[in-house]
Amino acid sequence: MYSPEELRALAEEHPVTEYARRVVSGAFPGQVCKWEILACTRHLDDLKRSGTAEFPYVFDVTRANRIYKHFSLIPRLDVPEQHIELEDWQKFDLGCLMGWVHKDTGRRRFRLGYTRIARGHAKTTLAAGLANYFMLGDAMYPPGQPEYAQFEMQPQINIVAVDRAQGNIARGDIADMARATPAFLKRLSVKNTYIRHKVRGGSVEVFSRDTNNKDGGRPSLIITEEWHAHVNSKVHDVAVSGKGKKRQCLEYIITTAGADAENKPCYRDDCQYKQVLEGNLRQDDVFVMIREIDDDDDPHNKACWAKANPFFRSNGDYARALREEVESQYADAYGMNNENKIREFLIKRMNRWQADSQARYMSMQMMEKWRALAVPAEEFAALVHGRERYLGADLSKKIDLTATGSVWPLADGRFAVDAHGYLPEEGVTAHERSDRVPYRAWIRDGWATATPGSVTDYHAILEDVQRMDATACPVKEFDFDPYQATHLAQDLAAYWTDLYGDAAAQEMVVEIRQGVQTLSEPTKLFRELVMQGRIVHRGNPLLTWCLANAVEVSDDNGNIKLSKKNLMANMRIDAIAAVLNAFVRASQRQEMDINAVIGAEDWGF
Repeated sequence: MYSPEELRALAEEHPVTEYARRVVSGAFPGQVCKWEILACTRHLDDLKRSGTAEFPYVFDVTRANRIYKHFSLIPRLDVPEQHIELEDWQKFDLGCLMGWVHKDTGRRRFRLGYTRIARGHAKTTLAAGLANYFMLGDAMYPPGQPEYAQFEMQPQINIVAVDRAQGNIARGDIADMARATPAFLKRLSVKNTYIRHKVRGGSVEVFSRDTNNKDGGRPSLIITEEWHAHVNSKVHDVAVSGKGKKRQCLEYIITTAGADAENKPCYRDDCQYKQVLEGNLRQDDVFVMIREIDDDDDPHNKACWAKANPFFRSNGDYARALREEVESQYADAYGMNNENKIREFLIKRMNRWQADSQARYMSMQMMEKWRALAVPAEEFAALVHGRERYLGADLSKKIDLTATGSVWPLADGRFAVDAHGYLPEEGVTAHERSDRVPYRAWIRDGWATATPGSVTDYHAILEDVQRMDATACPVKEFDFDPYQATHLAQDLAAYWTDLYGDAAAQEMVVEIRQGVQTLSEPTKLFRELVMQGRIVHRGNPLLTWCLANAVEVSDDNGNIKLSKKNLMANMRIDAIAAVLNAFVRASQRQEMDINAVIGAEDWGF
């Protein structure tokens, strides 16, 4: 048996680590994007802490080498007499995904792999190769001891597709690869209706909007190709519902960017996984690799294209042919200044998300500005210290997410904002599956509260208000949407009556009407202040997620408000709705304060 130190020493000389070091050290100047550098840095940092109590995983070179050997048996589609030779970046992705295991059991570390890369980078070949690997050779054993390999009976491969035709093509790719590879065909039965191991059995199942799958079975591998094309996660959620029934089930998502970004579950996943790479969100069981041109890159600068197209870093026949095709599409799109073709070029060849929705409250660019306005928790606490808060509330059905939002007018004309979520403990797991956000991590990190039972206990909000009042940031008033919140408002009024008397308590409980007459101007102003840099927050992931989901509706006079009616059920906006309820009053109060100053001063010359 190898010790963690011995495994670490072996890993230091492995192609995965060698590639990571080259990327981080700048061996590919101008050819590697921010996210790939962060992914490689993550691997190197993980090696330093591998095999510890805090991080009980080690990199097992034998597990990484198994997947390399598997792909080396597969004939190339373009040159069948030659076998696949993985590029160094492909070795990093596959080796990192498969090589990290638990230090004691050898169970694979990563339960989900997310890869986003430009078109033309063998996504189909990688997916089909992985499917055949799980049907044939995926095994679990203590680190460095392949002689103890245990193989799963009945390996099940779930394919998540937009429609049945796409799913059948993907299954056909798996079958064609098996037929073309003698070492595979020797151990697999490949027919038009099934693919299975001759001894261990198994199946390849297709999940799409026009199939009647009721559950995900007991999958070993779940492949979601072109996740960007899925308009919702319903089919995906069925396919992954059986995760956990096999010892080391892997969900593998490989995709390009897409259009209508804000409405796609893939884009929401993408934003979450970028936070993993940035270190803002810890998900040790998720592998992430994103290759795209960076935000400040000019797509006219062909030198940066390799960031999204790693094949361009080599000089093989395929790389040259791919570059010629990309250059041809570039000339066609930009030469004619064809807006639709430019969008397609940026999406498919530069791997950049594009927005479509005209009803989206915050555009992609605005959301980038919002994220840039986050400050560290200590700085935020200093900004709001000693300042009264306006507390808004958006109370939903008791089985769904409920939120409060805090707004503090600051002396320099800015507004500090924050939010907190509430949901029932018994519904957390179901909501994580339906909403595809890490509620438990948010609860652990203090962004949300799980109340006991199957419905949200609004008494938790009352208790939080009482705690707020005991700090240097007491509640000035409670600004609430009357839907579902009337009883809570009465409880708060009774609580404040005991403290301050009835008259003062009644002034602290303010109903916010939900029509455009009340909400339009504050809703517009909030967005303007974000673009002006006059909003400050502490990087609250729940609030950021809700803000990205928000859709506006308008009347004939151009008045707007946020709407839940046009949203998919898993696109929740409760946190930003609560903040805006408080902002209605906070923005009015600050305007009144400024006017009072103007009236008290001599503003003449």
